[in-house]
Amino acid sequence: MDALLIKTDLDTNKPMIALAKKLGAIVHVVKENQYEDILLGNAMDKAKTGHLVTRNEVFAALKAK
Repeated sequence: MDALLIKTDLDTNKPMIALAKKLGAIVHVVKENQYEDILLGNAMDKAKTGHLVTRNEVFAALKAK
């Protein structure tokens, strides 16, 4: 099953939630900090390279910036 995440303001949420429920969807309201966590996790998944680095390589890269 797929999920759809739509960010709206509080006034728009109510009719959208009602419509989704009427269409038989399961609705979960996500708070702002949870939304940010989802986006961060998504960005991390997209950035995965499968390449492992050492602790020293990480600190060297941080020092260079």
